[in-house]
Amino acid sequence: MKKTVLALAALAAVSTSALAQSSVTIYGVLDASLENVKGEDSVTRVSSDNFNSSRLGFRGIEDLGGGLKGKFTLESAVNVDTGGSGSGNFWGRSAWVGLEGGFGEVRIGRQDSLIGALAGNTNILGAQPYDDLAIANTFSGSGSEYRRVNNAITYFLPKFVDGLSLAAQYATRANGEEVADSDDGKAWGLSAQYLAGPFGIGAGYINVDRQSVPATPGVGATTDTGWLAFASYDFGAAKLTGYYEQDDREAFDAAPDYDKRKVYGIKVGVPFGDAFSLSAGVSKVDGAQFVKDREATIVAIKGVYTLSKRTALYALFTNVANDSDVDTLGGLNVSGVAARTSAAVPGNGSVAVGQDSTGRAFAIGVRHSF
Repeated sequence: MKKTVLALAALAAVSTSALAQSSVTIYGVLDASLENVKGEDSVTRVSSDNFNSSRLGFRGIEDLGGGLKGKFTLESAVNVDTGGSGSGNFWGRSAWVGLEGGFGEVRIGRQDSLIGALAGNTNILGAQPYDDLAIANTFSGSGSEYRRVNNAITYFLPKFVDGLSLAAQYATRANGEEVADSDDGKAWGLSAQYLAGPFGIGAGYINVDRQSVPATPGVGATTDTGWLAFASYDFGAAKLTGYYEQDDREAFDAAPDYDKRKVYGIKVGVPFGDAFSLSAGVSKVDGAQFVKDREATIVAIKGVYTLSKRTALYALFTNVANDSDVDTLGGLNVSGVAARTSAAVPGNGSVAVGQDSTGRAFAIGVRHSF
């Protein structure tokens, strides 16, 4: 009997030790809202992801001893309005495995690009459909082809200074599969961020080689580059953030003026007690969708009421004033992450901007995390 008790005690100790060294967490976010979007036409509908991206994820970590840890993340997008998947790949948000230790951290697989992480994960800039970086379809915005990258290796340097984060990234092909004897799709990026007390500053960069098109006159091997920078300061009564992003696309050697897109603006966030916060921002877009002389001014307002650590109510309003000729150049919309023209096909999920060159959207919703 005594031996049996000792054996059970030893087994319990081993099991407890194993559980302490390895863990898997299931987590997620559900975000749904009722919105009204108006351009040339208007629509009222239930939408997903207007405040935060809905997702289901699995995160694991194992203590390997000696300060070394094994880690992984699998994360799938979810459309709360339909119950469908938010992307073509089931694990389209994240699918990576890595190691962390005194050397820093290495992740391999599909993951955030460094400029995408800077815009979407800092809670400073915002890259959702009602945010300017998404509306202008910048490389860091939520609908961009470079918001996340495939086949990536990301190295996060050790924390040399409190608040300082440094990272480098390389992707053998940012989207799709590798092409033999070709640089098509190869990408690299860098980021640096310093958050200490009320002050914050950060910058990110991405460089992507694009496929050459020898059969098309004037079009050759091209490079996409984008960089994003921000600075913020929390005064207590209000938080002020300024930011700038510039994307370059060498699409046509004969027309370099068409290759640049710039977004710059300022945001102000004001807390009202512990539960409610209000933020407002204004930004300018030049060369939207890499179209020369296409310009827009975006005004966005957000109100968030926190019911608990997991649940919040929110209201969003965004207005886009296209300063350019909509009929000739097309205009930006509030309803989606991509620019649409006034001749947008009905039913494609967007609402076209009309003759007044203005689009606006309003949403009220709830976000729950678990």
